[in-house]
Amino acid sequence: MEADPSLGRALTGNEEDPYPSLSDYHDYEPNLEFDDTELQTTTNNVSQLLEEKLDLSTAGSGIVDYLESPVSDGTIEENFEEALVDAPVIKNAEDLAALDAELADEEDYNDIARLGIVEVVGDDSAGRKVIVVSACKLPAVGKEVFNHAKLLRYLTHTLDTFVEQDYSLVYFHYGLTSKNKPPLTWLWQAYKAFDRKYKKNLKALYLVHPTNFIRIVWQIFKPAISAKFGRKMMYVNYLDELAQHINLDQLIIPQQVIDHDEQLMSKIRKHLPTSPPPSSVATPIATTQFGASLQFIKENNGGDPIPPIVKQCVEFLDTPDALETEGIFRRSANVAVVKELQSRCNHGLAVDFQGDPHIAAVLLKTFLRELDEPLMTYELYDEISQFQTLSKDERPRKVKILVLEKLPEDNYQLLKYIVQFLSRVMDRCDLNKMTSSNLAVVFGPNLVRAPPSVGMSLSAIGPINQFVDFLFAYQDKIFII
Repeated sequence: MEADPSLGRALTGNEEDPYPSLSDYHDYEPNLEFDDTELQTTTNNVSQLLEEKLDLSTAGSGIVDYLESPVSDGTIEENFEEALVDAPVIKNAEDLAALDAELADEEDYNDIARLGIVEVVGDDSAGRKVIVVSACKLPAVGKEVFNHAKLLRYLTHTLDTFVEQDYSLVYFHYGLTSKNKPPLTWLWQAYKAFDRKYKKNLKALYLVHPTNFIRIVWQIFKPAISAKFGRKMMYVNYLDELAQHINLDQLIIPQQVIDHDEQLMSKIRKHLPTSPPPSSVATPIATTQFGASLQFIKENNGGDPIPPIVKQCVEFLDTPDALETEGIFRRSANVAVVKELQSRCNHGLAVDFQGDPHIAAVLLKTFLRELDEPLMTYELYDEISQFQTLSKDERPRKVKILVLEKLPEDNYQLLKYIVQFLSRVMDRCDLNKMTSSNLAVVFGPNLVRAPPSVGMSLSAIGPINQFVDFLFAYQDKIFII
């Protein structure tokens, strides 16, 4: 049975709600969408509110400071109320597809994908999938009109794969100008198209390098947006702040965003006291497991190729109650708890999962994600990313060659240990909703990562997930007993 893509739980602030049943269709967060009729009947009120917020009234003292701010994106001159009133009413992605008489899953998105506007990368510190949107990659409006409707279908088509699990969204705002910004009618369509199934499992929305434009528009429309959704949004002024939540090495950050951040940071450094650089890189202590290499862990744990923390997680999860937990490996866990357990593990202290299988599941994924080299080594990345090009007859032989012949022995033993455990998770898929394909979406980017010099691309996610799905589904025929 495939998992329902509308499943999820709400996260409020830093506190976690109890894990609800994934089959509970009554746990809806308030659906406080924009009221079209109110927008059409209160145009004058909206206009007055805009004038008050933006201080553009002719009776005022003149142009406000942020209009000439170096971080202003030059988009605040739009007539918001007219654009919103004229926007077509779209309640979901199906309505949007009907406008263009094309179904999203039948389109060729290569022209959109190659722009790199949307990328799916690794997990954040809570074990949630991370989706990155870069405004600077939106093409400028020129002689060729960019198909924003197709972009929206591409967004929903991409998110459909990941909204079944908790996920985070990173939006790099720098680079959005009056030349490449989508029309407000498109923003209205996007808000309507991303219905509850996309919003509920979104646990964090990071707005990086926000401008006054974003802050003002958010305040204007905040009353019409779900309070729960509002608590998920965080302003991130610098990349260093984002690094507290997400490993920046996983992200595909446009160079112009990095340059812009450096300019902002240079202004701050002028007012900070200088400190001497560290004399040397700290050597990890013998008990370190997170962020170390498999060889290091093996040498410091009696030559066992299975790291102790992996055994602890698997043994805790390999019980009937844990195996039958709905959404196991798909749910996030409290960030503070996960970091505390990582620290205890690295210092050789006892780890207590507090009876929560989701904590153990996130720790296992975190261990794989933080290995200095992925379990399926960098050397194998190119072959794995081409998995979709193989015929069905070729796949069994190719996968066996990769796993049995090209994978280092220690990597093979650990991979076998984890995959055989996950086969027992799949045996309970009627209860936990985790089929081989669902587990592949969760584990794919944690087992297979692109070399740092290459970077993970969205086009590689599909082949990687297919490879891992094949590995899970046919593990009894691939691994030597």
